[in-house]
Amino acid sequence: MAGPTWAELWPSLDPSSRNIPQFTEGNVWNALMDLKSQLDSLLNNIGSNERNDVSIDSSKGRVFISDSAKIGPSVHIIGPAYIGPDAEIRHGAYVREYSWICDSALVGHASEVKHSILLPNSKAPHFNYVGDSILGPNVNLGAGVKLSNLRNDGGEVHTIIEGSRVPTGLRKFGAIIGENSQLGCNAVTNPGVVLGANCNVMPNTTVTGVYGPNSKIG
Repeated sequence: MAGPTWAELWPSLDPSSRNIPQFTEGNVWNALMDLKSQLDSLLNNIGSNERNDVSIDSSKGRVFISDSAKIGPSVHIIGPAYIGPDAEIRHGAYVREYSWICDSALVGHASEVKHSILLPNSKAPHFNYVGDSILGPNVNLGAGVKLSNLRNDGGEVHTIIEGSRVPTGLRKFGAIIGENSQLGCNAVTNPGVVLGANCNVMPNTTVTGVYGPNSKIG
């Protein structure tokens, strides 16, 4: 049983845009399996671009920070990582390995990103955790939203499609969120969530499974 495709989740995304991941047909969470190889290839092609005023650990891989990106004080970045043009990383953010922050995306104060893609204009602005996840264009996470990526027992993540449990082949899988979706303050997604475009998650809601476009959850 297949979930939504990348074209259904992010219909406005131009796949030919520069320095964004390339998504293939099939289950959209396959992109998380390809993230490491794609980001390594990008960084091998463009090299490193670091700043003396940013705390960077490049012992595990290159870090590229676009010249037009805004980096606040007390940010720490661990490579491999890519920070795109006009992206903003605010005070106290923690950007961990295999974070791909696309054009004009935002990682806010005290937010943590790990092995994730923030597509153009997506926002994790206040006290967010984004692990093994993809935020679509113009997605906004309310303050305190957490995208949980690991089951308590450490087993394979399953998602739920039309009431059926579907294995994903991933041990770590947070959430994949369709464009223009909004998640209210302190919402939590369980591992393996997929939200269609234009979804609205109410504050303090715990979300499980796959939802179609324009869903109101909570």
